[in-house]
Amino acid sequence: MKNRTILTLLISFGLLNGVISCSSMPEKAQPVSQFEVNRYLGTWYEIARFDYRFEKDLDNAMAQYSLNPDGSVKVVNSGYNFKKNKWLSVSGTAKFRGDKNIAALKVSFFGPFYAGYNVVALENYKYALVAGKNLDYLWILSREKTIPENIKQNFISKAQEIGYDTSKLIWVKQDKKSPFDQ
Repeated sequence: MKNRTILTLLISFGLLNGVISCSSMPEKAQPVSQFEVNRYLGTWYEIARFDYRFEKDLDNAMAQYSLNPDGSVKVVNSGYNFKKNKWLSVSGTAKFRGDKNIAALKVSFFGPFYAGYNVVALENYKYALVAGKNLDYLWILSREKTIPENIKQNFISKAQEIGYDTSKLIWVKQDKKSPFDQ
C-alpha cells in the first residue's frame, strides 16, 4: 500500500509539473522568433526586475549563459547581497520548450523544478526583456551595466502591453565589480 501511495504521488507530481511547464509564459506574451542562442550566450547585467525571494536584497546582479554539450544552456546567476555583505552565485540549466529558434525556454536551479524564461523583446542581442512564467516575474537585461533611455521605455511599454505592473520594477544598482564577471 505504501509503495502504491508513493507511486501515485510521483505520477501526480509528474503530471502537475507537466501542466505547470506548459503554462510557462503570460497569456499576452510572445517569445522572440528567429532566436539565435549562440548570439545570446555570454554575460547579461540585470537592469531591472520584479523582486522575488531568490533575488531578495541583491544588487549588481548578472547572468552568464554558456552552451552545454547536450545543447542545453548553462546559467550562472550572481549578485551582491547588500544585507549580508557578500557575493552569491547559483548555477542552473535552461532548455528550449520547443523549437530552438523560438526564445521560449524553461530554467531550473533546483533539480526537476522548471520555470519559464521567455525573451519577449530583444535589441541587437544587446538588450533583452525577459518574461517569467506569469506576471510575477520580469527582467530587463543589458550587455552593459546601463541601458539607453529609449530602449528602457520601449521595454516598459512592451511589458505593460503584456499586462505587467511596471511600477513594481526594482532598478538594480550596478556599481561593483563582480568576482564572477569574466
